[in-house]
Amino acid sequence: MTLVQSAGTRAVGWIALVVAVLVPGVVATVLWAPFLAVNRIRSLFATLPPTGRLSPTYVAVAIGVSVPYVAGFLAVLAFVDPAVVAWSNAFLTVTLFVSVLYVVGLPVVCILGLPRVGFDWDPTGYGWSTWALLVVGSAWYATLFAVPLVAVSLVLALPGGY
Repeated sequence: MTLVQSAGTRAVGWIALVVAVLVPGVVATVLWAPFLAVNRIRSLFATLPPTGRLSPTYVAVAIGVSVPYVAGFLAVLAFVDPAVVAWSNAFLTVTLFVSVLYVVGLPVVCILGLPRVGFDWDPTGYGWSTWALLVVGSAWYATLFAVPLVAVSLVLALPGGY
């Protein structure tokens, strides 16, 4: 293999990795956007760094929080033996772990953590309705990734697998 072919192959590999990481995040960003209709959610993203502006911060955060799902998916493909239903079980484990972490952890981080480090974002005072909104929003975001991963897991668990 020549040096040009090797560099080209590596470049294609890196581009494929970037696309694999970005595309699910972009889809989730679009499908989660209706939550931006709520003033508190807009205030949250407008307060967060790096820009302190709603749109770029929303896109960066929404794509960024998709990385654990995508990384988990890619890790299963890379490290789990596809024999029998091992991939199916591994996809379900990753999905369950990350989803529970998001539904429980993201509201806690946003309501208890962010104000303590100087990001006071909720104009209504972090009441029960803010908790409910963030739990529902986190659950919806987790669902956007859980449904396809569970569907893949079910297909892989069928007799004959893939």
